[in-house]
Amino acid sequence: MTSIPAHAPAKRKILCVVGTRPEGIKMAPVIRALVAAPWAEVRILATAQHRQLLDQVLGLFGITPDRDLDIMEDGQSLAGLTSRLLARVDEVLAEEKPDIVVAQGDTTTVFTMALCCYYRNIPFAHVEAGLRTFDRHSPFPEEMNRVVASYLADLHFAPTERAKANLLNEGVAPERIFVTGNTVIDALHYQAKRVDELDAYVDPAKRLILVTAHRRENFGAPLASICAAIAELAERYEDLHFLIPVHPNPNVAGTINSILGGLPRISLCEPLDYAQFVAALKRCYLVLTDSGGVQEEAPALGKPVLVMRTDTERPEAVEVGVARLVGTDRIVIFDEVSKLLTDNENYALMARGGSPYGDGYAAQRIVTAIANFIT
Repeated sequence: MTSIPAHAPAKRKILCVVGTRPEGIKMAPVIRALVAAPWAEVRILATAQHRQLLDQVLGLFGITPDRDLDIMEDGQSLAGLTSRLLARVDEVLAEEKPDIVVAQGDTTTVFTMALCCYYRNIPFAHVEAGLRTFDRHSPFPEEMNRVVASYLADLHFAPTERAKANLLNEGVAPERIFVTGNTVIDALHYQAKRVDELDAYVDPAKRLILVTAHRRENFGAPLASICAAIAELAERYEDLHFLIPVHPNPNVAGTINSILGGLPRISLCEPLDYAQFVAALKRCYLVLTDSGGVQEEAPALGKPVLVMRTDTERPEAVEVGVARLVGTDRIVIFDEVSKLLTDNENYALMARGGSPYGDGYAAQRIVTAIANFIT
């Protein structure tokens, strides 16, 4: 574990920004490490791009925002969200006057914060920098958000050597890039020690398959195809039980509820808080997901991951064989799940455990780099 240098400055104001549940999870270890640093005056801004999902996570880690924009609106468009965030975030920067801003990932919150920091000449530190699919429409709008954030950032905390290479290829100065591992592994290790029981009902006699699906590019026909594959699997394999936390977006919830609602051996539930999600990961047999973060979390707990996307900005797990891209085609999903259910050797290869995304000390490395930067 990396220690804070003795020559770190006296109090410097650090503004940490969170907008969505994944940001809350991945920023929590960084916030906790910064709060413990004697030289840091930490201020926390929640944009609440996702309201309830973000609140769950922050409460779990004992984090209370100092400022909350409560920006979320029903049926919000990307243009509307972006314009509101730009105005409100700029007001916060003008009032707080931080020495540096720290944000994670690829959301509209991160994109707008990076741009506003650039406008006000405030250093911006980007956690989980350098992820790329090289297709600006997939995932949408996240790929463009993170590319722009990288162009504007002053410090880049890359989770892997591949992410660092992506940044170098885009012209980022090597002395501004730090390979830290991914803070999601820090958060996972913290929470996995504290939770065992899963409150959501699952049949203890059956193999549990955890499903998460919410990607914007999967709205409509792709998500319907995913649901059709799940329905067919549940009918074919009576020893399975599916647990599906349903994202509140109507484009997701409407499709899932209409196709899978009421079917046997399929439990639809409200989004799980992070503690319960980790409990579900520990309990499950395998994971079906279109999420980015789950591709990092599940392998660390020895759970095979079938990624319901055609590409991924996290290829490391695919390359080492603990995750597999399966897309959204009903037949392909059915066949790939069936292989893991019926071929013990195939399953064992994917379930061997270990994550290429970190060792649980990413946050400490990030805090050290920030301390050195603002000295």
